[in-house]
Amino acid sequence: MSINKSLILIGGLIILVAALAACGPKTPAVTAAPTEAVATEAPVEVPFMDVWKGSGHANSTEEAFNHWNEDDPKVVPADCAKCHTSTGIVDFLNGAPVDVPVPGGVITCTTCHNATVMALSSVTFPSGAEITGLGPEARCMTCHQGRESKVSVDEAIAKVAEEADTVSADLGFKNIHYFAAAATLYGNEAHGGYEYDDKSYDAKHDHVTGVDTCLACHDQHSLQVRVEKCAVCHEVKDIEELKNVREPSSMMDYDGDGDTTEGMYFEIQGLQEALFAGIQAYGKEISGKSILFNADAHPYFFADANDNGAVDEGEGKYDAWTPRLLKAAYNYQVSIKDPGSFAHGNKYIVELLFDSLADLNTKLTTPIDMSKMHRDDAGHFAGNTEPFRHWDEEGRIVPASCAKCHSATGLPQFLKEGVNISNPASNGFQCSTCHDEANWPNRYAVASVTFPSGAVVSYGGKDADGKFVADDSNLCIACHQGRESTVSVNGSITGMDPDAANPKIRFKNVHYFAAGATLFGTEVKGAYEYDGKTYLGFNSAHPVNKCKDCHDVHKLEPKVETCAACHQGAEPEAIRAPGDAVDYDGDGNVTEGMYGEIETLSEALYAQILDYTKTKAGKGIIYDGLAYPYFFVDADGDSVADVGDKGPIGYDSWTPRLLKAAYNYQYSQKDPGAFVHNPKYVVQFLIDSIADLGGSVSAYTRP
Repeated sequence: MSINKSLILIGGLIILVAALAACGPKTPAVTAAPTEAVATEAPVEVPFMDVWKGSGHANSTEEAFNHWNEDDPKVVPADCAKCHTSTGIVDFLNGAPVDVPVPGGVITCTTCHNATVMALSSVTFPSGAEITGLGPEARCMTCHQGRESKVSVDEAIAKVAEEADTVSADLGFKNIHYFAAAATLYGNEAHGGYEYDDKSYDAKHDHVTGVDTCLACHDQHSLQVRVEKCAVCHEVKDIEELKNVREPSSMMDYDGDGDTTEGMYFEIQGLQEALFAGIQAYGKEISGKSILFNADAHPYFFADANDNGAVDEGEGKYDAWTPRLLKAAYNYQVSIKDPGSFAHGNKYIVELLFDSLADLNTKLTTPIDMSKMHRDDAGHFAGNTEPFRHWDEEGRIVPASCAKCHSATGLPQFLKEGVNISNPASNGFQCSTCHDEANWPNRYAVASVTFPSGAVVSYGGKDADGKFVADDSNLCIACHQGRESTVSVNGSITGMDPDAANPKIRFKNVHYFAAGATLFGTEVKGAYEYDGKTYLGFNSAHPVNKCKDCHDVHKLEPKVETCAACHQGAEPEAIRAPGDAVDYDGDGNVTEGMYGEIETLSEALYAQILDYTKTKAGKGIIYDGLAYPYFFVDADGDSVADVGDKGPIGYDSWTPRLLKAAYNYQYSQKDPGAFVHNPKYVVQFLIDSIADLGGSVSAYTRP
């Protein structure tokens, strides 16, 4: 017999026993004393009953189950019954939500253990977003999702049709409701918070495999957090200590208080305090009426007419809402009403609070200081950024060609199988992206890495038997190697006239942060290397040349203190090798850092590209490093991309010679650390590109 049927049977027996007792005689009949013991059945035991009795779902004194007791008529209305009565969810799921008489009952066994609810596999949020493919957590999420969203806030603002800072008597506060944990957890997939139109937001907080759903983290009967699971990775003994937790991926000082060791609970708390200060300043200065907040009293935001910081007699709900103020106050409430937000979706909450304050600051005479606050994480963990959100409109599936480096599961799959298939989009990397779960906490042992050119290299070099030796930095260059090379560029232009435009040519993009290719230079030929020229290989001249030795593996930031051992007090951009007095870019300055030398040569190459397209390719060109496909048509020479029916026109008059030079220019732009990784290699291919386009290089010095 299934659990479902067993529970229904048990429930039926209990009801039957109660009914029989109620219908029995009021005065017990006199009977003869038994001459022997009468056999009795053992009482029915309902599984987890005692655990359930101590939960919020069973507390019949809670406001959540008594709010409508004094109403007339005494019913729980249909739009509340779904989550505030024992039977409402079944009616809701069957498409017939109905009012439920008071008392509507607490959340009982059969509220969740019935065929209708147990069949749930998807949840539709107030925004209209549907999350599919769920397991038992769908039961929790059906109620713990909130009742408002970005969509409903925008709809309310659209109805009053007021400017962002105009007070409207028809605009009221929108309350997310309580314990909207699923909305926090799923971030921009559910749109529970108010997401500003020009910003991107974290998706579902993936956490770690197996500990990323409601039931994995909470006991479904007591509702308590399974702290013992948290303790596997975090030093915690109880729920209160969870407030001190922050993951290795949370390295930023989000609230700007200078403390990057405090738990995410306190980072959020700091941002909440800053945002509320901004809300109060805006209310007084822009809306013209001071505002107060009380988390325990509806409607939460109150007017403070006499500006004394307390709600006095005659001071009611706040009624000087502007669209801008509503958005910020809504997000503030979102962060308050999910007390577990610091675990459910802390980065999403950080982004909502940060953006709300930044938006209010645009109108404050004295803005709240945000100079030390941070919104985004280090690149590997910035789940809100394009490298991880690019595929959101494509079913949140990362194709095989991108999965290795743009999903949390892609790199482990590649290391195991040697190839990738499509992978689900992730909210940044996870611990298991680099750390081998089967050999925890060790990182994956990678002996060698194959680059796009076909070259195979290793940071660990080779042993006495000629075999590659594993090194942690090989993990980094498995992705940070680019996606093109001299080989692929040559393969696309074989047999073509070097100065004839050819419609078959498409721009070859090295991709982003190809640091490994720069470091290994000609050994992997990541840049375009011209025939007849020689190029530098691995940058062995620098005593510190491994990824993990120069970069914090979680923050990703350069270890500037390591540089300071030889380059005292110098900013990275000002560094050049001691004793190097060569003027590579011909500007007469031999003390500037290699960053400056490369910058001048990059500018010279771009100028030469512009000149070449006007005189040889027959169509002007313009570059935009932030917009694909980066090079656009500028036929009229006004330094603005020409626009067609579908927007800016991608450059379409490529010659083989132009492609080589443009490829190298893009390379110099897309490895922002090239001036450290292997600066002389970069100087070589920039000078060669200028020369090949017909530019004079007599003033330059090629290493």
